Amino acid sequence: METSLDDPYPSVLPGFISDLPLSFYLVYGILIICLLAISGLISGSEVAFFSLSPDNVEKEDDKRNNKIVKLLRQPQQLLATILILNNLVNVLIVTLSTYATWQIVGNKTAGGIALLILTIVVTVLIIFFGEIVPKVFASHNSLNFARFTTPFIFFFNHFLRPVSWLLMSISNVIEKRIERKGYNLSVDELNQALEITAEETTTEEEKGILKGIVNFGTLSVKQVMKSRMDITAIDIETDFHELMDQVNKTGFSRIPIYNETIDKIEGILYIKDLLPHLHKDEDFKWQTLLREGYFVPESKKIDDLLKDFQEMHVHMALVVDEYGGTEGLITMEDIIEEIVGEITDEFDEDDDVFYRKIDSNTYVFEGKTSLNDVCKILQIDQSIFDAVKGESESLGGLLLEINQKLPNAGEKIKFEHFLFTIVAVDQKRIKRVRVFMEPANDVISSHEG
Repeated sequence: METSLDDPYPSVLPGFISDLPLSFYLVYGILIICLLAISGLISGSEVAFFSLSPDNVEKEDDKRNNKIVKLLRQPQQLLATILILNNLVNVLIVTLSTYATWQIVGNKTAGGIALLILTIVVTVLIIFFGEIVPKVFASHNSLNFARFTTPFIFFFNHFLRPVSWLLMSISNVIEKRIERKGYNLSVDELNQALEITAEETTTEEEKGILKGIVNFGTLSVKQVMKSRMDITAIDIETDFHELMDQVNKTGFSRIPIYNETIDKIEGILYIKDLLPHLHKDEDFKWQTLLREGYFVPESKKIDDLLKDFQEMHVHMALVVDEYGGTEGLITMEDIIEEIVGEITDEFDEDDDVFYRKIDSNTYVFEGKTSLNDVCKILQIDQSIFDAVKGESESLGGLLLEINQKLPNAGEKIKFEHFLFTIVAVDQKRIKRVRVFMEPANDVISSHEG
């Protein structure tokens, strides 16, 4: 094939590919490059938009952000629009490049090889320039990237609304069907299942352990901890001999050490660290033996705390409130007791028992007893007091929430099928409470009446 000097559009690679003018390559090349750039902008906008929070964008005094906020207020609609656009552009890139390649190589034997090479090249281009590069850039410049692409995305968000609405509707139907077929049981349903399926040979102890496992992940540190009133701690200014006296009296293996007030915990004293120094005089600087304390918020779940204990090789955590004050203390033993029940050893005294059973329906509890423990002992649902307990996690706190004032000794407080009688109270708190729980038959009869 000869090329005329007068031909304004000479063919490229004569003898191998079809005779096509240079303008063909320019037009299709520019189109594909533009579509790759658009694909990159769309992909990057997905990362940019979903890296932003509507509230944070609103705080910036910039009118350009109004459209961004509107888009972010409808995340499902926005995501559907981005995905539709991205797929349309990528399909268009593949279609145009395939058509152009077919026009160039025609029906020759080399056509199949050329299309294979084209597929590999286009895939690499789309992944690199249409996905990786723009998403990396957008992740570091999310707000500016979102501002740049907002007019384009905002227009197609309205233009493609019927298509995106259809896709979202189909997605919701599929999601509901999957949820219906799933087995997402609540804690209450699992507890009921345990009651129904437990065989007669299953002991109450075994049932208790199973229920403890089921409820384990729902409990927070605040529900299980010992309150600050029950913490045994020692002032850092205590001399060595006085320290040893207090250690002997407590019988604990780890003791928090505070400076001036229990809200300023300086560290934890491990009694085993004192053993090599028992012969020292009262001037011994035992404070150098302190280990760093582990502090956790009261909202932390005990299953997460147990993992932390295992990873950090600690057995005690100090619970702090939002202001950094000491709320309580929780140990590995407290967490394990939530599954296996109360653990007593040779150092536990009878005075540590926080309740006494009078009969099958009547109990006497210490006012400081946690609601979690009360519910376990009474074998009732833990959520029964949720509506009235407020922020309280102890029996005394619950009664203060219900009564709205500190009751007098002998005063009775009624709540649903419970009758609480104040046995002992001081000027600051409820010390002891008698709890009478109406039998189930009486509760049913009173409801029917």
